[in-house]
Amino acid sequence: MNTSSLATPGELDPPNDSTNSHWPQWLFIVALVYLLLVAVSLIGGGFKIAAGDQAKELFAFATNPIVALVVGTVATALIQSSSTVTSIIVGLVAGGLPVEIAIPMVMGANIGTTITNTIVSLGHVKQNDEFQRAFAAATIHDFFNVLSVLIFLPLEIAFGFLDKTAAFIAENVVGGDGMSMKGLNFIKPLVSPPVKFIQNTVLDSFSDMVMGIAMVALGITAIFLVITLIGKLLKVLMVGKAKEILHAAVGRGPVSSIASGTLMTVLVQSSSTTTSLIIPLAGNGVFSLRQIYPFTLGANIGTCITALLAATAITGPNAIFALEIALVHFLYNLTGVVVIYGIKFLREIPIWAALKLAEVTVKHKIYAAIYIGSVFFVLPALLIGISQTMGW
Repeated sequence: MNTSSLATPGELDPPNDSTNSHWPQWLFIVALVYLLLVAVSLIGGGFKIAAGDQAKELFAFATNPIVALVVGTVATALIQSSSTVTSIIVGLVAGGLPVEIAIPMVMGANIGTTITNTIVSLGHVKQNDEFQRAFAAATIHDFFNVLSVLIFLPLEIAFGFLDKTAAFIAENVVGGDGMSMKGLNFIKPLVSPPVKFIQNTVLDSFSDMVMGIAMVALGITAIFLVITLIGKLLKVLMVGKAKEILHAAVGRGPVSSIASGTLMTVLVQSSSTTTSLIIPLAGNGVFSLRQIYPFTLGANIGTCITALLAATAITGPNAIFALEIALVHFLYNLTGVVVIYGIKFLREIPIWAALKLAEVTVKHKIYAAIYIGSVFFVLPALLIGISQTMGW
């Protein structure tokens, strides 16, 4: 008797090793990560060459924390990638941008990144019930990040607790006066050759100012392209696995949901992707707003991995400051989750605000466009105007 005739279709086929079939994509991702490190090093080196000892004066426009916050918010809303913006900030700090100016910028990046999932929720606009659920799920992330800024930016200005904590950790990691990344020194010989080639060969005939600006521009462009490509590749390679994590963990309680949001964002390297994936599930009623809420907070934590990775590209006198701002980003997001979600009264504010806004918006759809324009563009412009008028 031919036993193979009893086999179900595909049972006797050779196993499909998806890891082997995707190895070229994984090698490409490794190459892109290397390019990210080179790009960050380019920004730091170029900014240092262009600004010299005048870095603080160059960023005098952003010495006001409100303006710095707005810069981070608008830049991220336009680029739609907090990973890109925070990586650029790490590079700028490596080039001399003061950490105290960079801190409000990374806080603003958190607000700006939420525009993506708010736009995704508009895909449900034709079905009122779906739209109300989806819009609430999208904007709860907005309200959480705004509340986090309202609480922690004044505290940071008054006490500098994030700056001091991150500086303490960075000093122990980087190594005191030596300022060379302990255990990460292999990064410098890896990224130096292409940076020196661009500096000494491609841009050698230009003045220091032009060379520095060109290096910064090239680095920013490279970061934008690299993170976009990594995001697209990881969506293909990991979103299936990420969705499995999502379905398995979100409904098991807040701790599991936060952990899954963090892990999923690390896997796909984009908090926008993570939160956008869950919006349709909220709109369709698969998950409730209270289930989705902690998941989006995990996305805030997971997105910090890119800036921490970018900081490993920095060596020399400013290595400690680059690592410090990356750690500030992580500590800020982690503290926000612990404090706001951990205190019941604060935890309920984003839920209440998101539900009320969705309730009003579902009746008057134009409010969705007004909300997006106001929060991400009009309000930032007004804040800059007010701060300059008041002389803050």
